[in-house]
Amino acid sequence: MAKSNSFNTNGNAYTIIYASVMVIIVAFLLAFVASALKPTQDANVVNDVKNQILTSLNIESTDVAADFDKYVKDMLIQDGELVEYTGDFKTSYSEELKAGNLHLFVAKLDDGTTKYVVPMVGRGLWGGLWGYVALDEDFQTVYGTYFSHESETAGLGALIAERKFQTSFIGKKVFADDPKTVALTVTKSGKAEGDNQVDGVTGATLTSKGVAEMVTTGLQKYVEAYQPASATETVDESELPALEDYENIENINEVTE
Repeated sequence: MAKSNSFNTNGNAYTIIYASVMVIIVAFLLAFVASALKPTQDANVVNDVKNQILTSLNIESTDVAADFDKYVKDMLIQDGELVEYTGDFKTSYSEELKAGNLHLFVAKLDDGTTKYVVPMVGRGLWGGLWGYVALDEDFQTVYGTYFSHESETAGLGALIAERKFQTSFIGKKVFADDPKTVALTVTKSGKAEGDNQVDGVTGATLTSKGVAEMVTTGLQKYVEAYQPASATETVDESELPALEDYENIENINEVTE
């Protein structure tokens, strides 16, 4: 009787070869799908970061890309001046800040006002923190904020990502007595006083401290690097008309023409 040359499908060799081939095929398919989806995934990450910046400006967007282009311009602070950033949009600012690349987002809103959005990074209890603080044109008053985290505790530190906490910053002042030293901070829950303090999250002391450090040091870095003209303009009293010049004048424009 002739000996069969067919491969023994019940043997160990067949099992190993079959498993290896299947692993290679699956790995190839996964790599192909990941490669095909990468542009879409990257675009989604960019849109998510842009939406975070818009949220700090209190803009609820249904078309993030269009609204970001409409309102916001990505700028860099160089030698105390603003220059337009022309590189690829960044989705993380940790390395940028370490390298001294101070991005400052300048927004022109529908009401004609200018807002400045400062990106910042920090450290919470379990991982990284990041956020954006939007300032009024005077560079002294908080217009809005956005904060998020990598892995803070749900129901505690993770609450910094909730709008209730973020909106508590609105209207707070960046400075107290010294216009060059940032006083804005986060305190223990229920202990905030005055215009420079915000209540932290109850039961999340270390996360709240992390946000406080991130906000204070993050803003201080920008204050030292840049102050817009609107924040530093002062009136030269020597150029104003003398008090007696206002007497018996029907049209005040006559004094200033």
